[in-house]
Amino acid sequence: MAQIVDRRLFLAGAAALPIAQAGAFPTKAVGEDAFWKSIAAHYDSTREVIHLENGNWGMMARPVLDAYERNVERVNRDTSYYTRRGMIADWTASRDQLAAALNVHPDEIAFTRNATEALKALILGYNRLTPGDAVLYADLDYDSMQACMDSLAVRRGVSVVRIALPQPATRQSLIDAYAAAMAANPRLKLILLTHLSHRTGLVLPVREIAAVARARGIATIVDAAHSWCQIDMTLADLDCDYVGINCHKWLGAPLGVGAIHIRRGALSAVDRDPANPASDRDTIQARVHTGTVDFAAPLTVPAALAFQATIGNARRADRLAALRNRWVDQVKRMPGIEILTPDDPALHGGITSFRIAGKTSSADNVALAKTLLDRFRIFTVHRDGPAAGSCVRVTPALFNSMADMDALAHALKSL
Repeated sequence: MAQIVDRRLFLAGAAALPIAQAGAFPTKAVGEDAFWKSIAAHYDSTREVIHLENGNWGMMARPVLDAYERNVERVNRDTSYYTRRGMIADWTASRDQLAAALNVHPDEIAFTRNATEALKALILGYNRLTPGDAVLYADLDYDSMQACMDSLAVRRGVSVVRIALPQPATRQSLIDAYAAAMAANPRLKLILLTHLSHRTGLVLPVREIAAVARARGIATIVDAAHSWCQIDMTLADLDCDYVGINCHKWLGAPLGVGAIHIRRGALSAVDRDPANPASDRDTIQARVHTGTVDFAAPLTVPAALAFQATIGNARRADRLAALRNRWVDQVKRMPGIEILTPDDPALHGGITSFRIAGKTSSADNVALAKTLLDRFRIFTVHRDGPAAGSCVRVTPALFNSMADMDALAHALKSL
C-alpha cells in the first residue's frame, strides 16, 4: 500500500498536486496582469538583477521544487530498496505522462539527461550513412550538435555541408535555403534541424523542410531543446522521426531531464548504445545508456507538467511572445539596433537576439552584455556562431514582467 500511496503522491499528475487545487490561480475571468502576477509569485527569482537570461535552463516553480525535494528525500531515504523494487513503475508512469504531453506513443520516447545526450545518440547512432554520402547543418545549430555532425566525416566517411540561414529570414526563404542545399548535394542523406535556435530565437518551419527532405529520401534529426513549452507545439506537429528535447528548460523540470524520440518504424536506423548488451530488448531505451542518474529529477516531470497545465500551452506561448514583443517593438526602428528574429509570429517565440550595427565580434557583444549588467543591472548573454556575427540574447521567462522588458528597452535607448 505504501508504494501505491507514494506513486500517487509523486506521479498522479495535476489532481494530486497542491498547485492544481481549486483556487490556486485566478480564473480566466480575471485580468491577464493579475493572472501573470499570480504565476510569477510561484518563482523565487533573484532580486539582484533583472533576469533576462533564462535560456540556459528554466527555473522550477515552487510547487515543482517542493515535489522534487520530496522525491530527493524518498530516493535518499530508501536508496536501492526503492530503486530495485518500485521505482521502475514510477519512472514508467512519469515517462507515459511525458509521452501524452508530447502527443507520441510511450514506446517512442526515453528519458535522457538533456537534449544534447539525446541528439548525440541520434546523430552518432544513425546507421544509414555510407562513405561518399553527405550530411548538412546550419550556422544557427547548437555547437555540440555541429561537432557531432562534423565527426561523421571520420566516423562514417561522409562529406559535411554547412549553410548559413538567411537574415532577415522569412518562412519561404528558410524552406528555400534548405531545398537549395538539397538540390546542390544529391548525395545528402541526413539533415540536422534546430526548431528554435538558442543563438537568435529563430523558429524553423521544420515540418515543411522535413517534408521536402523526405521526398528526396533524406532523414532529419530535430533539435527541439528550446521549442517545446516555449512555443505551442507537440512532437506530433513536427512529423519527424528523430527528435531530442529538454524538460529542464521551458517545461521547468529539475536539471538533468531530457528525452529522445524515435518514431515507430524508424528505430532500426539508430544503433544501440555500445554499453547496452545485444541481449537487451530492442527498444528506444537501448539507444541511450546513462548509468546512474538523479532519479528524483525524471520522477518530478509530472509535477512540472501539472504546473504548466494550469497555464495552458497556447497561453504560455502567447505570454512569452508578448514579453519579447514588448521590448522589440520599442527599439526595432532605432537606428543602429539590429533585431535578429523576424516579427512573423510563426518564426519566433520568447527568445530574441540583437546587436549594435557593425558590432559583430564576440568581444563587442561580451562588452555589450557587460554594460547592460553593470550600468542597468540587466542580465543577458552574448552568443557567437551566426554567420552574420555575434549578438546578445534576451530570454524572458514566466516570472518576468512587462516592466522588466520596458527597462531593457529604456537601457538600449540610453545606450
